[in-house]
Amino acid sequence: MTGWEANPAIVALGGGHGLYATLSAVRRLTRKICAVVTVADDGGSSGRLRAELGVPPPGDLRMALAALAAESDGVWTRTVQHRFGGTGALAGHSVGNLILAGLTEVLGDPVAALDQMGTMLGVTGRVLPMSSIALDIEADVSGLEADPRVSRCIRGQVAVATTPGKVRRVRLIPSDPPACPAATSAIEHADVIVLGPGSWFTSVIPHVLVPELRDALVYTRARKVLVLNLAAEPGETAGFSAERHLHVLSQHAPDFAVDDVLVDAGCVREGREREHVARAAEQLRARVVFSDVADAGTDRHHPGKLAAALDQLIREPRPQMSGLRVEGRHMGQDVRSGLGGKERVSWR
Repeated sequence: MTGWEANPAIVALGGGHGLYATLSAVRRLTRKICAVVTVADDGGSSGRLRAELGVPPPGDLRMALAALAAESDGVWTRTVQHRFGGTGALAGHSVGNLILAGLTEVLGDPVAALDQMGTMLGVTGRVLPMSSIALDIEADVSGLEADPRVSRCIRGQVAVATTPGKVRRVRLIPSDPPACPAATSAIEHADVIVLGPGSWFTSVIPHVLVPELRDALVYTRARKVLVLNLAAEPGETAGFSAERHLHVLSQHAPDFAVDDVLVDAGCVREGREREHVARAAEQLRARVVFSDVADAGTDRHHPGKLAAALDQLIREPRPQMSGLRVEGRHMGQDVRSGLGGKERVSWR
């Protein structure tokens, strides 16, 4: 995308509450939206349904549909999001998860099930799984043994997201899962790709671990925007700085590049700390843009602020990288890197 187009085709990748925030923002900018959603959840209602029925975990897919529903507070949207209480067999299940699982069995295709439920909710755009099969996440985690240098392999999205250790690397099982063909096609034909925010190791990085999806992301001509989280998450990314998030993404996909990294201005102080983030973004061949995108007093993105920041960003000419660039200001080649040194980025 070389400049602003009315109603651009935007593909948003992620899962859970992070993707919900992105979709709530981009629906203010265009009607041509495609959400590509992770399918590795193994906890709660989603975990029970994938184990009992063999369907892709529906929870994150349901949330994406709700984010794009015609009436965000309509009776059907509220019903789809409703979770049963009590202590019986249905306790903890959301209505939408059960509907998606049922549609998948009836239609024999998770994508057809999503399209059908999307029609029922009057969604803007389309919701797709990143793979047509349920996936597992496996991680190398340090800090769980007496010797901090020793890593332990743990498996499962919930186990990785809640580990008290430090996640070093994640893998998908199977290691070469098939990508959803409609998802790769959407990426190839997009004007803008938005990756993140969200659980870094379990909702963001998995997208670049599906070979066909990663290839589509590498070779698409779309403008690619990475939205950083507002804070490190307990367990999964505890103690991570902004620059550390960029490092681990680059380590998992060295050939993956983005055009822009969008960071909340309140999360990283001006001066050297922002320079460290800009230096880390060089690994992704990206410039860094700081903007107020937080919902005040929380660690969540404000849909309106995020929409405004993305709107302004994608209206600008595509950045040409030459030295460090922060908020469009050239910082020259003499900026000293924080790589290899102690990361000193402040987080809320």
